[in-house]
Amino acid sequence: MTDDREALQASWNRTRGHLDAARIHLTGLPNADLSATLEFLDHDELGLAFDCLVDLGDDLHLPLAFWQRLDRAAREMRLYSDALYTPHLTAADLCRRHLAAASEKE
Repeated sequence: MTDDREALQASWNRTRGHLDAARIHLTGLPNADLSATLEFLDHDELGLAFDCLVDLGDDLHLPLAFWQRLDRAAREMRLYSDALYTPHLTAADLCRRHLAAASEKE
């Protein structure tokens, strides 16, 4: 049981690191209100923080590194496998689209 808890904590730490790294790309941008994202992060709601970051980045031309960090967070949280069973567009789907578009530009 302790191994499971340690593995979960390690995964949480990696996810949090990826979300924090993505968030830095939005810091200081004029129309990027990070208050909701920070509140979700403060309450360990990583999935909701991910959704906020994708939503904030959706209309901005952010670098590939932003989308790569969100992609890593999504993979760590296994959001892509959940997206296969969801009939509507999810934040994970938007992340993949932006990752692909940003990769083509680089």
